[in-house]
Amino acid sequence: MRRATSLLCFLIVMLCGTVAMAASTVNADGYYKGIKLCGRVKVVEHFADIKVKVVDSFPDLRVKVVSSFPDDVGEWQFVEYGEDFTVQFVESFPDIKIKYVNSFPGVE
Repeated sequence: MRRATSLLCFLIVMLCGTVAMAASTVNADGYYKGIKLCGRVKVVEHFADIKVKVVDSFPDLRVKVVSSFPDDVGEWQFVEYGEDFTVQFVESFPDIKIKYVNSFPGVE
């Protein structure tokens, strides 16, 4: 009985650790699948590099829209051509969740 309890505790700890690691899809350096989340961004309807959902709470990334020099993580400049990556805004099954901010962009 004691062995079964120990095994159950171990499995619970492992499961909680896995859930915590999967909480954010954006790493601490501001990358998602090798794409640095700053720069010139083009909005597309299909075949985007990243599917994005805009939320008010618990975002993966805080985004500040800028008109020039989007050099820091979370700074996006929306363009029609010459993009660094493309995004598609969705309501379900997003790759990442963002929140628009006026200051302090970046990873939570």
